[in-house]
Amino acid sequence: MSLLQAASEGPALIVCNTCRWSADEREDAEGVRGGARMFEALIEAAKGDDRLAELAIEQMPCLFNCSQHCSIHLRGPGKIGYVLGKFEPTAEAAKAILDYVAAWLESAEGVVPYRQWPEGVKGHFIVRTPPPERVVVS
Repeated sequence: MSLLQAASEGPALIVCNTCRWSADEREDAEGVRGGARMFEALIEAAKGDDRLAELAIEQMPCLFNCSQHCSIHLRGPGKIGYVLGKFEPTAEAAKAILDYVAAWLESAEGVVPYRQWPEGVKGHFIVRTPPPERVVVS
């Protein structure tokens, strides 16, 4: 059995569904991981948002960023990708993430000017990733 399965070839937001609820707790009072709650919040926040029509919101277990939970990976063809973390699994965090994603989708290469970043994503960037067959030169 393969660990890998087919995923969207277009722009995608990958959510770590096994991220901890908090630094001290793995799960909430109902036994659900923070990453699973973040996935639910992102799906709910994206409903009806035409800016995100081409975005796939997908989930996978463990992005190996456990100390900076809840983590997401933003990726797409020809665009710089990003891993963000240190989120609380809330509707407010999901909205800020998706507002950033909307600006990222509009960008030519995945670069959103800092002045356009929602407050809720500032301080949450962990790493940027080059698209396949590309590197960043500036």
